[in-house]
Amino acid sequence: MKSDASTSAAPLKGLVGPLRSSEPALALPAVSPAVHLLEEASDLLVVHLDFHAALETCERAWQSLAEEPVSGTIVEVKCSLCVVGIQALAEMDRWREALSWVLRYYQVPEKLPPKVLELCILLYSKMKEPGAVLDVASAWLQDPDNQGLPDYGSLARLHVFRLLLPSGRLSEAEELAVRSAAFSEEQRVEALQAIHLARQQHTQEHTQEHSDSQEPQKLRQEGSFSQKLLSLLMLLRRLWGSVVSHLLSQPFRKGLLAALILCLLILRFDPAAPSSLPFLYQLTQLFRRIQKATLSRLYPLALRD
Repeated sequence: MKSDASTSAAPLKGLVGPLRSSEPALALPAVSPAVHLLEEASDLLVVHLDFHAALETCERAWQSLAEEPVSGTIVEVKCSLCVVGIQALAEMDRWREALSWVLRYYQVPEKLPPKVLELCILLYSKMKEPGAVLDVASAWLQDPDNQGLPDYGSLARLHVFRLLLPSGRLSEAEELAVRSAAFSEEQRVEALQAIHLARQQHTQEHTQEHSDSQEPQKLRQEGSFSQKLLSLLMLLRRLWGSVVSHLLSQPFRKGLLAALILCLLILRFDPAAPSSLPFLYQLTQLFRRIQKATLSRLYPLALRD
């Protein structure tokens, strides 16, 4: 029996000292299997760069934690598993699944650890999709149990600068910066200045978009006016051509001569009288001017030659 007792106590000699016959043997605290799986997942992620295996190991660790009692160590292990899992998803270009993967284990946004929420905010804001995590962060910040945490202030500032401002929700950002006690006076001034600059930029972009949208309309109106003017000029040209062709036609000349003879008969005008010569001369000059003006428009090169 002594030999058995000394043999069984040998591994514990350096930890608890020599055992006495009256003292019971002290049992070492059992290490959760999730801790070993966490170490394995970290090695797969960092050393072996096997991101898929690291993610699967994290999921197996979460399954093993379902039967574990809640303690400080378990809370830290869960948070670390989320960090490793998010990094593995990001390395596999599956970063869009990160938030849903985390919420699968924590169920509600208000229960997310601050470090996990911070990592999600940084990830989605870096990938230019802040709206995907915006509602989750808002729900977490509004929960009274989270407002007393040490990391609440840093998450509130990340919420303003990384989520609300890029999403254009300036009123919510201003309200949070003014009313939240998580901002110091210097941080509040910095946030309000950033909101003011973002509002000015938004106004300029809106004005530019409005002017850009009106420019095609102006071009269409100018094009329509030019088209109408061109159509009018073409119509006038056709009318002028019709008038000229009518003036040069033989029936028109005959009609004009008949009208002149009729006028002479009615007025009893004597062409042979000396007093009628100036009138006839002016009438002849008028006909020549009309003919010359008409022919100069129809045959400009021939007249110049």
